[in-house]
Formats: sequence, structure tokens, C-alpha cells
Amino acid sequence: MQTLVTDRPEEAARHLNRGETVAFPTETVYGLGADAFNPEAVAGIFRAKGRPSDNPLIVHVASPGKVGEVASEIGENARRLIECFFPGPLTIVLKKRDTVPEIVSAGLPTVGVRCPAHPQAAEFLRHCKHPVAAPSANVSGRPSPTDWKTVYHDLGGRIGCLLRGEPSTIGLESTIVDCSVEPPRLLRTGAVSVEALRELVPDIQVATTCKPGEAPKSPGQKYRHYSPEAEIVLVETPPPSLPADPPAAWIGLSTPPAGAAKSLHCRDMDEYARVLFGFFRTCDAEGIRTIHCELPPEEGIGRAIRDRLVKAAGRG
Repeated sequence: MQTLVTDRPEEAARHLNRGETVAFPTETVYGLGADAFNPEAVAGIFRAKGRPSDNPLIVHVASPGKVGEVASEIGENARRLIECFFPGPLTIVLKKRDTVPEIVSAGLPTVGVRCPAHPQAAEFLRHCKHPVAAPSANVSGRPSPTDWKTVYHDLGGRIGCLLRGEPSTIGLESTIVDCSVEPPRLLRTGAVSVEALRELVPDIQVATTCKPGEAPKSPGQKYRHYSPEAEIVLVETPPPSLPADPPAAWIGLSTPPAGAAKSLHCRDMDEYARVLFGFFRTCDAEGIRTIHCELPPEEGIGRAIRDRLVKAAGRG
């Protein structure tokens, strides 16, 4: 399969409307989309990514008013969150309409819905005939892509079209809140913080991993995600130095230790989130086998960074 790379959202939408898979930029990470109402097209996402079939997909809509095209019930808590955070980096899990195929929801009676704020994504979605099912546009388990070249590296030749845009401004996947239950549950942390959510819905519970035998209601709950080829070493504070052999890398908010073969000193947590997955990819490309990652404070987007680091290290 030859992958077309285009800068035109309407051209990318034409490919999607005829049943192809299309990668597109969002403010969080790049997504790999297919017509959410076309099971055969959605199956192409799973083939391209090598994604487990029991891992549900998030459905993207062009505007908040389109949520009802895939959700059968929108309760008061969900309405509050939609009014405040749509468009934006928030996904809400709701009871689905029968028109949403089981391959999208992994057989569950619920579906995650998001309305991206990214202008290019919004234009692309407006040209699509139906809502778009889309996980991150990478090989399953690898760090999520935050630029179009990474998408092409992973999926070039496996997908129909790639909508080329600027690098993602957030760099971590969307926050996910399950509003199909009471009280609502936070299933995945992201740029919309727990603190911000609780200002609107104070009784939100945190449940970012599945219980044994429980089916995941959102991506990121069950399988290993975000992992580079290098070993991830998590630290609360930087060591005085890193071993020179084999060469090791450092990323964090503190001054890098002596001896780091490659390092990234992030100015703040927003930068840490934005550059994390790209740094993982760069280290892999340069053959670095160990990456020492400083765990940030567990507040704001720091909670999401910690979640991704723990999962990348295979501990969550």
C-alpha cells in the first residue's frame, strides 16, 4: 500500500470517506482514523497498528453538537464537562448508540468521544461524512507520535493517507472520564487535570487501571503503552552521575547528571509532556539503551507524565 502525504484536510477526508485509514494531527498526539460507522475500515486500524481487539477506540467528532451521533445518553455531569472542555484534550465515555459497531467499542455498551481543538483536525473532521474512530497513529505499544515524520516511520505503507501538520502542542493523549457510571471515573490522566475536573464534578473517582478480569473501557488501562526500545529507569531525584558504559540518557525537570550521553532539561511540566515521546524516539534512533526519567510532582499535567512513565517502564 502506498501512503499519500497531504497538507489538505479535505483531501485526507476524501480518503477516509471511501473507507481508507488516515493519520491526522491533534493537539494531543497524532491519531489514526477510520469511519466509525464502517467496521471494515475500522479493522484496518487494528491491522496497521497490531492493536489488540479488546482495546476500545475513541471516536472523534467535529463539534460538541455531534456527540449525540454516537452517544445514546448524555447525563448532567457529561454535559458540564462538554460545555467546559470541548473542543479540547478530554475524552468522555458514554453509553453508545447501536449504530456504533462493536469493533469500535470492543463489544462494550459504551464509547469514548472526543472533540479535538486542533484547527487542522477540526477541518478534517468537518469534511468527514461520519464521526472518526482513532487511536494514536503508531505501532501498538510504542511511544505515541507527536509529529508526522514519526507517523510515517511507523505506518508508512500500512495506511492510506497521512495529513501532515505541525508537531502536537500537548504531547500526551487525552484525559478520559467515564460518565456512563455514577460517580464518574477518571480512566486516563492527561492535560485536563484531576483538579480541573473536580471543580466541575467534585466526586470524580480515579481508576486508571483495570481490575483483574475487567474489560478496559478506555485505551491505556490494560496493555503496555508508550514504551521505547530502551529500558526506562524511574527516579524521584537525579543521581550524581550516570554510567558511561553502556551510554544512558536523562530527561526531567532537574539539571542532568554528569555522564549523560544525551539529556533534556525541561523548563516546566508542559514542556516535559510535549517532548517526552519524541525524546524516547530519538534515544532509540541513536542506540541509547537506558533512559533515566525524573518523576515530576503528582499535580496538574505532572500526574499524566508520571502515568506515562510508569507504563513505559512496564509497571502500570
